[in-house]
Amino acid sequence: MDPVYMLLAVAIGLVGGLVVGTRLGRARGETGATEAAEDEAAKIRAAAKAEIDAIKKAAEVDGKELARKHKAELDEELRGRRAELAKREDGLAAKEREVEKARREAERRAGDLDKKEKSIDGKVKQADAAVEKAEAAQTEARKKLEAIAGLSEDDARKKLEDEVRASALSSAAVEVKRIEEAAHKEASARAKTIVATAIQRFASEFVHERTVAVVPLPSDDLKGRLIGREGRNIRALEAATGIDMIIDDTSEAITISCFNPVRREIARLAISALVADGRIHPTRIEEVVRKAEKEVEKSCKEAGEQAVFDLGLHRVHPELVKHLGRLKFRQSYAQNVLLHSVEVGYLAGLIAAELGANVKLARRAGLLHDVGKAVDHEHEGPHAEVGAQLARKHGESPKVCAAIASHHGDENGPLPQTLLDHVVSAANALSAARPGARREQLASYIKRLDDLEAICKRFTGVERAYALQAGREIRVMVMNDHVDDAQAIVMSKEIARAIESEATYPGQVRVVVVRETRASEYAR
Repeated sequence: MDPVYMLLAVAIGLVGGLVVGTRLGRARGETGATEAAEDEAAKIRAAAKAEIDAIKKAAEVDGKELARKHKAELDEELRGRRAELAKREDGLAAKEREVEKARREAERRAGDLDKKEKSIDGKVKQADAAVEKAEAAQTEARKKLEAIAGLSEDDARKKLEDEVRASALSSAAVEVKRIEEAAHKEASARAKTIVATAIQRFASEFVHERTVAVVPLPSDDLKGRLIGREGRNIRALEAATGIDMIIDDTSEAITISCFNPVRREIARLAISALVADGRIHPTRIEEVVRKAEKEVEKSCKEAGEQAVFDLGLHRVHPELVKHLGRLKFRQSYAQNVLLHSVEVGYLAGLIAAELGANVKLARRAGLLHDVGKAVDHEHEGPHAEVGAQLARKHGESPKVCAAIASHHGDENGPLPQTLLDHVVSAANALSAARPGARREQLASYIKRLDDLEAICKRFTGVERAYALQAGREIRVMVMNDHVDDAQAIVMSKEIARAIESEATYPGQVRVVVVRETRASEYAR
């Protein structure tokens, strides 16, 4: 306990004792014992004084001990701070020495840099002087060369550029020719083998079919019965079938006109049945037309199933089979579209077999490639895209749908990307390229040949140009003193690019540039 607090406690006790003693004295005085109270108070005071002295001595001893401890702690803390201060002073002194060393090194380097800068400045001046001297010498040499050669600098540069360009063009043409010959030799042999094998393995008769639009009559008397009273029979026929009947002066025949080949076939069957039966009136006409529609629908289904069966395909959606059968009554140029589709399926399968691809998938895509033609009058867009959407709707694989959409490979649709796309496109081109498969007017045919020849004659050095093989090959005769062998190769490519960008033609056009050198002498 702190001595001060102890002294205060003793003092408070003495004061309390005095108060108690005084009160006791008063009480005793009241009883007549005052002396005894005073003696007791004197004893208490003596005891309190003795106790105070003892407490003072104890407090002095404790205070001295506490002061000694505090002094020792302060001395220890002071020694630690002095040691830390000495350590910091040593560190600062070391850093000052390092800074001084770095300053001296920096001053030394600055002096070296100044020396180097002065040396570099001198060398730069020497180099500038040497450059000026060299430029002057070059100018002088150029003037002397121009005077000797008789050409200005620009003329000499242009001549050199022309020579370098001609040399590079010649080298490039030779290298292009070598690469093309090697690639063409290998690709041509492989392509010929594949195409020849596919064609020789598939021999299809080609029959020029046309949709029948004329119905024969046993006699001209039936024309009036077909017209009916006030034309009611012909109106009923046209309303039920959606065709136009043309009854003219043609003997024992009437003409059916309709853009829809299926409706035209229904009308033909219905009119033939009415003529054979002899009962011609609106009610009978409706019955016969319904019967004819069922017959045509059945015929379409059977034709589609037969095509699928012939190609060995399975799990073709019934709606697609029906649409395939409708192609039986459709013509494209001079080809029956269903027969063309079956032929493309066979050719695609044969080509795929030669290439090691999936034959069934190729046949499937080939058969369905023109299915859009069965409904393209009911939907907007090219038949390739319509056919792809129809096949996709009825569960065909994405590969087949992509091959259908890209089988023409023109700007109106996607280009072929996969092997199957190219196989179907090639099979379609092979089937359409048969003799007689495409018909065109003589005037447009001649104009296309004239256009091809005109494009070739625009090029410098061309003497004559001839379109051969129905426009599939263009043969260009060039003057040998204007065009060399390397330039002939380049010219063939330029003419081919010009034909691609300017002309319209089916398939591909082969450009052959012929350069001929003739030497003659007379023997006398």
